[in-house]
Amino acid sequence: MSRDAMPFVVAIPARYASTRLPGKPLRLLGGKPMVLLVAERALQAGASEVWIATDDARIAEAVDGLGGVHVAMTASTHASGTDRLAECARIAGWSPQTRVVNLQGDEPFAPAAGIRAVVELLTASAAEMATLAAPIDTAEDLFDPNVVKLVRNSAGDALYFSRAPIPWHRDGFARDREQLPPGQWLRHIGIYGYTADFLQRFAAMPAGTLEQVESLEQLRVMEAGCRIAVAITPEHFPPGIDTPEDLLRAEARLAQA
Repeated sequence: MSRDAMPFVVAIPARYASTRLPGKPLRLLGGKPMVLLVAERALQAGASEVWIATDDARIAEAVDGLGGVHVAMTASTHASGTDRLAECARIAGWSPQTRVVNLQGDEPFAPAAGIRAVVELLTASAAEMATLAAPIDTAEDLFDPNVVKLVRNSAGDALYFSRAPIPWHRDGFARDREQLPPGQWLRHIGIYGYTADFLQRFAAMPAGTLEQVESLEQLRVMEAGCRIAVAITPEHFPPGIDTPEDLLRAEARLAQA
């Protein structure tokens, strides 16, 4: 499908008070604030509008003057990025059927093809939500609780998300946990697509037990009985930036580009 046939907006939640990397949206990469790089990626993907949802004027100032980018000044009391984007949607006045891509503010290397793939999957699957995944190829990532794993059914819908290594290869892991046995393990990529209407429904849902146990907000949707369609990213989607070490790796990546 062409971009013209499938209009969409990108909303970027950007909170200044990150626990592991304070001031994360304004950290410089290649001389630019990270949030500005993320907004540029969204524009490159063909979004009709890009919105930064923030509660900090410094973040708003960082993207001031970038054509096609709007800022929604949201409340500082939101418990999650979803809540922040729900307020952004009300400020922006999107129609209920507007396709919204939730692109995290720490994804400065998000590929344009991956952003568009979420929109295409949302439309083709008719699921309430759409997201992406990438193969895991090291045992270190599989057993890292900061790398979220997922399993899918034969139709491509998510069965579960977890910080634990799933599926658990009983025999393979009993023998050796340093090497991956045959099979496919998937890393969840934290990008979502949904309609503006479902975004409001999502934000209004009570937090479920699984969400609280795993600290994974998308499990709220699954506990409510809604579908999350999952596609393999069409291009490499580097992990987001959460720590000072991640920032150093990102700087090295830019230097090599």
